[in-house]
Amino acid sequence: MPRSVNHVASRAKRKKILGLTRGYFGARKNVWTVAKNTWEKGLTYAYRDRKNKKRNFRALWIQRINAAARLEGMSYSKLMGALHKAGIEINRKVLADLAMNHPEAFKAVVAKAKAA
Repeated sequence: MPRSVNHVASRAKRKKILGLTRGYFGARKNVWTVAKNTWEKGLTYAYRDRKNKKRNFRALWIQRINAAARLEGMSYSKLMGALHKAGIEINRKVLADLAMNHPEAFKAVVAKAKAA
């Protein structure tokens, strides 16, 4: 008796991945093995870069806070130490937003930190 193979499912799987690689250059879009490898590697890059995105944003926030803190006569590390000492729990994302969009509020936070 001949071997039964589910051609419908295997073709559907290939079509799905070839559909996902639409728009890629050259053989990456229409040659099964190349397309599959490219797609898998793309998933790896996507996973890695979701982690890197968080790292990059934190670095950006720190740079913005540092720039604003230096206008107030403090360095970033001194400011963060003073905030911790004063018991002001405000995260870097919000602090950077204050520094950029609400400088008067940032000045108030720095003044409160200096006072403690």
